[in-house]
Amino acid sequence: MTPLKPPSASLLDKYHGDESLSLYTGRVRVNGGEAERSRASGIAASDDGALVVDLRVPAELGGQGGGTNPEQLLAAGYAACFHGALTLLARRAGVHVHDVTIEASVTFSRDPVDGLFLLSAEIRVALPGLDRMLAAELVRNTERICPYAKMFRQGIDHVVVLVADT
Repeated sequence: MTPLKPPSASLLDKYHGDESLSLYTGRVRVNGGEAERSRASGIAASDDGALVVDLRVPAELGGQGGGTNPEQLLAAGYAACFHGALTLLARRAGVHVHDVTIEASVTFSRDPVDGLFLLSAEIRVALPGLDRMLAAELVRNTERICPYAKMFRQGIDHVVVLVADT
């Protein structure tokens, strides 16, 4: 097995431009499943084939369980992104971190404002053996640069498009 190569710390260099500079786009298609359940079911697969998961309505929402769901997928993305940003910041600062654990929770709830639905998220970080003040500074700085943390804090630009039947 080939050892993983960490991303370049130059990713932390400031970008100066008038528009966002696209670095990577992940694409996933969901199809199949039971549309009448009003929740995602079926298969989610990435365009490169690296991700293929069965989507199922959680038992807590009256489904059969036995697969993953949008909240778990979002939590996985958030935890992975935060982990990567934190370790990148630590490496650039010359701080050795080991056994870093990031736990993300995404909760699907009823919204008291409009009576419909909303999501909330929580991130929990464990940095064993690191001075508490240094760990807190590292987590604060990670929250500032992690795109998922920014998305949860500030929102995200998004577009919804109805495509023609093919």
